[in-house]
Amino acid sequence: MPCKCDGTCETTLIYACSGAANTGLLADQVMRILSRNKVGSSTCLAAMGADLSGFLESARNATRNIVLDGCKVSCGKRIFEKNGLAYQHYVMTDYDVEKGKTPITGDLTEAVAERIEGLVKA
Repeated sequence: MPCKCDGTCETTLIYACSGAANTGLLADQVMRILSRNKVGSSTCLAAMGADLSGFLESARNATRNIVLDGCKVSCGKRIFEKNGLAYQHYVMTDYDVEKGKTPITGDLTEAVAERIEGLVKA
C-alpha cells in the first residue's frame, strides 16, 4: 500500500476470473503476478459475487479496483456494475488469447501481466 507525501495511502485491489476455461486460468495467473510485483493486492472475486459485506466494503474503500476477466462474458465486470463500484477492466481475450484454444504458458502469462501492469501504472 504505497503512501503519498501527504500521508494518505493508496489501496489497489485485484480481482480475477478463475473460470473453467483457459482464459480464467490466465486471469488468475496474471493476478498472482501483479500481486507479486506489488501492483496491488489480490482478493476474492467470488466473495464479491456472493455479496459478502467485508469484501464489498473493501472494494468501496479501495483507491483502485482492477478486474481481470477471462472472456467477453465479463462476470467480474458485471459484479462491479451490479454493486455500483468503480473499477478498471481487462479481458484476457483482448490479448490474442482464444477461449478454449490458446495454451496458457508461463511466457504468455508474463507477457499479458507486463502489458496490464503498464496500463495500470499509466
